[in-house]
Amino acid sequence: MKAIPQILHPDRTAEMIPEYPKTRDISLELRPLLHPMFQALPDGISEFTFANIYLFRDQHRYRVTRSPDADVIILGQDSGNQFFMAPFGLPEKQFLNTLLINHQRMKCVSVSQKTVLEAMGFAISEDRDNFDYLYSRQELAELTGRKFQKKRNLIKAFINNYRYEGRPLLEQYLPDALGILESWRNEHDSIGDYFAAREALEKSEELQLCGGIYYVEGNPAAYSLGEELASGTSFVIHFEKALNQYKGIYQFVNQAFASIITDSYSTLNREQDLGDEGLRQAKHSYRPIGYVEKYLATSGVG
Repeated sequence: MKAIPQILHPDRTAEMIPEYPKTRDISLELRPLLHPMFQALPDGISEFTFANIYLFRDQHRYRVTRSPDADVIILGQDSGNQFFMAPFGLPEKQFLNTLLINHQRMKCVSVSQKTVLEAMGFAISEDRDNFDYLYSRQELAELTGRKFQKKRNLIKAFINNYRYEGRPLLEQYLPDALGILESWRNEHDSIGDYFAAREALEKSEELQLCGGIYYVEGNPAAYSLGEELASGTSFVIHFEKALNQYKGIYQFVNQAFASIITDSYSTLNREQDLGDEGLRQAKHSYRPIGYVEKYLATSGVG
């Protein structure tokens, strides 16, 4: 029933994660155990990194538990609706039934899990709003062809109008990135992912996040922050913030970051659109080469 070998440290797992129905919070103490397990996952689901689970632990009320067979399970809640996720492999059907009774639905079901769950008799539905957008790293770096003409025009205007500089987002530049984030928050009515983005900067070293920061006319103006995904073949952009006063800056940063990261990453994952039509249109304007599909599972008949 398991997609990949799931127990890398069985004794440590039993020691640190209680058996269901007991749970524990998501803390940095769990990173040495869970981070290597997340890194080994091949599907490239953006939620399935330790940093993502940790940074959004309050927003989604994440807790962690394990099945009687030591499968690590993540429990959560969105707007009062409970759910669970099984990133590292599917537990036995009896335990899945228990989880679905108590937690309503399974989120972030991968394509491979979908097939197994359907065979078990569970009901599967497409979670389109949470599909991750996948882009060719090389295409985003080069932006060649007519399909990217508008992007190139905006980037050219930015380059011609401003004096700019890009640097790796090292520790000494974190205060500048935090300043960008604060300015970004002041430009938006919704708080969005502000708290997670702030903690990501503050704990970027502990979480091993990396990125770039960009200065315009000597002033901090934009940054990107993410990590590798899909067994090291993809890079996911968790956070990208820029000041709107500089026309074309988002297009510039998008291309600049794709240009500087190693070509060992064949794709960039720019996460989901969450059903926002404006965001969906913007993500499609960069011509994704595919999606990381995700599904929901609920109790079925039979």
